Amino acid sequence: MREQNPAISKGIDWSLIWIYLLLVAIGLTAIFAATYQEGDPIIQSFISFKTDYSKQFYFFVIGAVLAFFILLTDSKFFSATANLWYAVGILMLLLVFPFHSRIKGTESIIKMGACNFQPAEFCKIFVSLALAKYLSRPETDFSKLRSQMIATAIALFPAVLTILQSETGLALVYLSFFIVMYREGLPSVILLIGFAVAALIVATIIIEPNTLAIILTAIAALIIYIFRRQIKRNRTILIRIVFFWFVCVGIQRFAVPYVFENVLQKHQIERIYDLFGKSNPYIEKDPALTKAEAKKQKESGSSYNVRQSKIAIGSGRVFGKGVLKATQTRYDFVPEQRTDFIFCTVGEGFGFVGSFILLGLYLLLLFRIVTVAERQRSTFSRCYAYGVAGVLFFHIAINIGMTVGLAPVIGIPLPFISYGGTSLLTFTIMLFILIRLDADRQMVLR
Repeated sequence: MREQNPAISKGIDWSLIWIYLLLVAIGLTAIFAATYQEGDPIIQSFISFKTDYSKQFYFFVIGAVLAFFILLTDSKFFSATANLWYAVGILMLLLVFPFHSRIKGTESIIKMGACNFQPAEFCKIFVSLALAKYLSRPETDFSKLRSQMIATAIALFPAVLTILQSETGLALVYLSFFIVMYREGLPSVILLIGFAVAALIVATIIIEPNTLAIILTAIAALIIYIFRRQIKRNRTILIRIVFFWFVCVGIQRFAVPYVFENVLQKHQIERIYDLFGKSNPYIEKDPALTKAEAKKQKESGSSYNVRQSKIAIGSGRVFGKGVLKATQTRYDFVPEQRTDFIFCTVGEGFGFVGSFILLGLYLLLLFRIVTVAERQRSTFSRCYAYGVAGVLFFHIAINIGMTVGLAPVIGIPLPFISYGGTSLLTFTIMLFILIRLDADRQMVLR
């Protein structure tokens, strides 16, 4: 029997919706497992709006209503209003400065009664739309540097505002939009330069400064020796090598120390050095600390969170301890086990099998989004789909990586799983806009 209203369901990719519902269900279960208080009536606590899992459930309901209306919306609406939404997003980020509330070290949240609103989360939707709009314009020639610079500015301007709100972790998510640009023709050499700079920053952290400077000089000398014949014919090659040597040494000697001393916060520096098993040298330079306090912080660091997270995940073994039988997460040994470290709640409660299923669902979701992206006739829809895939991939990889000690603890949520109304609504809206665009995939949007 056919649907009563075929216009709503026509062309809808139901596999994405089912994956979404499964992930939200896992998230609600994990939040319930981490925050349920013994003796509370389960049904009443779920509808009370007083517990975290109750609030998350209501945010899911709100998200479901928004998703329904998104599916009823004409796809042309999203391309036509993309720039307007971007302007709204920038305005919301600017409003944070006079109206923010300082919560857990960040100044990126506006408190609205019992709820917190974080514009930097929502702005990811608007950047995805605006970047897709720009790249899909007939007059945009992405092979030219000017177009590449404009696209980069669209993606990174909100990131700069987010950094100024002491939310460096969330700002890094905006780097995921380079995946969209790469798909649309961004030269590989730019990405290689980016990875090289990242490798140099890591080397600056783990290698003694003078030793690293000698290594960089030796590498430059070796390159000059290898290309000595070409250099005799063309002195420009030597100038370029020397220039890149100066840039590398400048990054190592001046840029990285400046960022660590003037941009990053103390806890962020600690987390980065803990990731590489190094003590934080900037603690000793803090005039607010006595030598004894500096030594104590240097010895303890911020690795406690990650250490407890690993214990929780490992204690789950193969099949887990059960929903309400986990000890590490139930008794608050793991800080933020319902938000940033919720993956360890899944690992302890459902074990290796549960973690494997969750990772499998994420992998299936990402592959499905890429498949959806490649079948679009419209450049706008394809770019938007890759924007969604990039943001999700960055969140998933970094969040799970930081819970097992493979990435620095930068405080970003696990999509559809972590507690947080703004986060859940953001990812819900992003995904369902994609589903709506895909339903009209034969349409060419501008």
